Amino acid sequence: MKCTTAQALVAWLIAQRSQTLDGREVPLFPAVFGIFGHGNVLGLGTALAERREEIPVWRGHTEEGMALAAVGLAKATQRRQVGIATSSIGPGALNMVTAAGVAHANRLPLLLLPGDTFVSRAPDPVLQQVEHFGDPTITVNDAFRPVSRYFDRITRPEQLLATLPQVARVLTDPADAGPVVLALPQDVQAEVYDFPDALFEPVVHHVPRPRPDRRSVAEAARLLRQAHRPLLVLGGGVRYSGAGERALEFALRHGIPVTETTAGRTLVPHEHPLYAGPLGVTGAASANTLAAEADVVLAVGTRLQDFTTASWTVFAPEVRLVHINTARFDAVKHGAFAVTGDADATLHDLEPELHDWLTDPEWTARAAAVRADWDAHIDKLRAPTPGEPRYAQIVGAVNELSGSSDYVMTASGGLPGELVGGWRAVGGTPTMDVEYGFSCMGYELAGAWGAAMAHPQGLVTTLLGDGSYLMLNSELFSAAFAGHPLVAVVCDNDGYAVIARLQEGQGARPFNNFYADCRTNHADPPRVDFAAHARALGCSVFTAGELGEFRDAYARARTAATVERRPAVVVVRTRPSTWTEAGAWWEVGVPQHLSGRAEYDRSKSGQLRYTRRS
Repeated sequence: MKCTTAQALVAWLIAQRSQTLDGREVPLFPAVFGIFGHGNVLGLGTALAERREEIPVWRGHTEEGMALAAVGLAKATQRRQVGIATSSIGPGALNMVTAAGVAHANRLPLLLLPGDTFVSRAPDPVLQQVEHFGDPTITVNDAFRPVSRYFDRITRPEQLLATLPQVARVLTDPADAGPVVLALPQDVQAEVYDFPDALFEPVVHHVPRPRPDRRSVAEAARLLRQAHRPLLVLGGGVRYSGAGERALEFALRHGIPVTETTAGRTLVPHEHPLYAGPLGVTGAASANTLAAEADVVLAVGTRLQDFTTASWTVFAPEVRLVHINTARFDAVKHGAFAVTGDADATLHDLEPELHDWLTDPEWTARAAAVRADWDAHIDKLRAPTPGEPRYAQIVGAVNELSGSSDYVMTASGGLPGELVGGWRAVGGTPTMDVEYGFSCMGYELAGAWGAAMAHPQGLVTTLLGDGSYLMLNSELFSAAFAGHPLVAVVCDNDGYAVIARLQEGQGARPFNNFYADCRTNHADPPRVDFAAHARALGCSVFTAGELGEFRDAYARARTAATVERRPAVVVVRTRPSTWTEAGAWWEVGVPQHLSGRAEYDRSKSGQLRYTRRS
């Protein structure tokens, strides 16, 4: 097929298919988010326009926002579909680097197609080009390299033949999934080449399920059979493998208490008899209590990052760690005994090795007992009080009014701790996206737009603070214009409250977080009218000042979003100083002269550096 490089790329994208966890065949690339400029409008833009009925293109209003929407889409489809974002060269491209970081940290597939400078160099310096005195091959797109799983600059049309199979490999690889960047010089986009027809034949990509080495499975079983107080930790890899049901059957068969990481949240129904709650800093005291007592931890599909492990202080010093992961990079962390394989396949192979082994019934029963204490604590935090509601009450109201197929999101500030620690899942299916790998302020709204596209069977609700809203709100208009319903709950507490808590909790003076502690030359500084702003972006808007008003406003917002097919925003004033605390430590650098240094030194001394293997 004789066509331009851009036409060939678009034809290949359309030909790629994927199989969902429930066996349906769907497009691997269901959506393109695009802002056009001179670097991509005539090459890639024309090619997309010619095939507009076959691959939907949605117009964004910030390059970062639309790339974050693509990330949210990938998470909501359990990594079975991939969003694409394209921009012109220069500032448009660089605006997407943050989204690439989000996808990289969270192991989520993302395809970025930034325009690039002319390979011919005839018009150098072209508009928006940054010149490097010592290396003319460098462009701003090289900034993507540290946050890409795969990066290529297409300088000849025929290079697509070699690079596109690698693009598909990375985007569908359970161990290597992440952002792919194809930098597209604008003259090469328009160059014609005679591509082989086979490049455009439909391909269905099945995410591989690598099986573990038999010897590692046998050794993992031996370590588990020696355990008196085992604990099962389920991470995002269990979600993406579709292994949630198998993991719970495994736990029930052997009586092992179960906990979740942030990425694995909502895999376990809240009322499950073995559920101890979510683990870590933003988790539950119940799960952290069991983790401190466990002698063997079976971690499945998790990166074991610092919030999950309380900066590696949540486990007992003598714990033995068995880690199942498709990525050996993750499986060997902290000296764990590594079992490299797909979560579902590995649990399937591990089960026969354990035979009829059972955990001590007293340890099994401990999960329900400690979680009951945590539930009682959350019930108290959720109970109605006069005045401005606390975050736990907001989360409780959203939880109670949401259905089993609805989807809830947040990303930064204090809300991840409230949502992870306090949410009560019903169906045991992945219905939560807490972006706490990169904790990107602004993901809450943009990611919700992508999730709404991918999650039509339920309503998406995203919770965010006033700081996140101000940082990136333009994709509210994108979603309103496109006709994608969602509910955004904006909690206004006068600034960056969670960082103020960290600052002041370590003994530092209040500075530059709450508005009252920021420098201003106004006697009466302006306040943001979030309701008016959201209304101006095309959203239905509801406001609330206390808990009863919020429940009513949120219920009406759900109806409005569904009926009007656009975002509905609930603006609510919230308390800036009441939080859900899991009682876990998080390591941050504390200067010697601050009062928090003593606790830092004490906790640091108990930090697990390396686990024992036998």
